[in-house]
Amino acid sequence: MSRFLASTLCAVSLVLGGCQSASEHASQVHQAQDAGERVTVGQVQREIHVDMSSADVVGVLGSPNMVTTDELRREVWVYDKIATESISSGTSGGLNALFFGGFRSGAGASSTSQRTLTVVIKFDQNARVRDFAYRSSSF
Repeated sequence: MSRFLASTLCAVSLVLGGCQSASEHASQVHQAQDAGERVTVGQVQREIHVDMSSADVVGVLGSPNMVTTDELRREVWVYDKIATESISSGTSGGLNALFFGGFRSGAGASSTSQRTLTVVIKFDQNARVRDFAYRSSSF
């Protein structure tokens, strides 16, 4: 009898342990992204400024996606970032399926969105920021 009780408790904890809302899943995804390297509008606004060295820019934003030069052979760096976020949530009769052999009922929803951030940094002849601009969009 105690083996049956232990098996039942284990099965119930497995089923219930996997139950999280879409917002909880999204929160975990955002925390994982924030822990990694991610360029944000706020980061550009707070940390990039005129007269900053190119080495300091790399320290803040990482390597640029593209490097070009203008008509005076001054470097122009472009950071082009795209993020896609997909969130889906579903519910099902997990306990019913476990105990009543295959009966399932449920509902679900999903959402996908994209964000883009383009940062253009113009350097002077001494490799110091002379100007910068950024554009962000979400759809």
